[in-house]
Amino acid sequence: MLTNLNDILRPALKDGRAVAQFNAITATMARAVIEAAEAANQPLVLGIEEKQLSLLDMEDFISFALPIARRAAVPVAVHLDHCSRREVVLAALKAGFTSVNYDCSKAGFEENVSQVAEISAIAHSCGATVEAELGHVPLAADLQGDLDDADMTLPNEARDFVWRTGVDALGISVGTAMGTYQTQPKLDYDRIRAISETARIPLTLHGGSGLSDKALRQAVEAGITKVNFFTDIDIAAAQGIIFAVNSGVSTMSEILPYECYAIRVQAAEKLRLMDKEQ
Repeated sequence: MLTNLNDILRPALKDGRAVAQFNAITATMARAVIEAAEAANQPLVLGIEEKQLSLLDMEDFISFALPIARRAAVPVAVHLDHCSRREVVLAALKAGFTSVNYDCSKAGFEENVSQVAEISAIAHSCGATVEAELGHVPLAADLQGDLDDADMTLPNEARDFVWRTGVDALGISVGTAMGTYQTQPKLDYDRIRAISETARIPLTLHGGSGLSDKALRQAVEAGITKVNFFTDIDIAAAQGIIFAVNSGVSTMSEILPYECYAIRVQAAEKLRLMDKEQ
């Protein structure tokens, strides 16, 4: 069923568990991750990043994402991720996205507050939710060693930011990066706990792909409510195709089941780590 972040993340925050977000750049990816969520009986955030819109138009994504989400047996939010352009966020809300991540983290604190507060008011007026970002989450390729403390989210700023913007979820910087890690990052779990205690809203961990099971578990236990994944399922999809071709499969109609299976297996593993009961 189609819903927004609040209907998914608020119960998770109350229960001390997390929800997975999987970005999808094809209908095959979207269907596979939702099938995994249905099998696990867990809600899901189905997303696409602004930069991934260079691979397919927003209209093309929404044309398969919304129907798949509506038919799902579990709650699914359709989310625009890491978008820094106001006009694209507004277009996403008009197109039917039920949630948006308006990323103004590169701006100064006051400008970030001002821009996000405006989008929060607009999104809430049409029943959508907003995630914002505070602190810098780099690309893994640009990360040299551990993330500098100065780039991480400050608990006191998080509290003020949430209160002044009215956001529904907050993406924080606590040591992760986006993309393929060369070495395991060092997460600041104490910082997660402090932000959780002061902000008191669902917190998002960007750069979930490539983290160890232990790191993911500890992040959720410390207060993370949503973990974003793409690289892991992107790699799994490619590996499924490669395995199919190496097995002698020669048509796309025969290859697709291999791709779907590989994505479902990877997604199922991530979903298992989100549930504290597992």
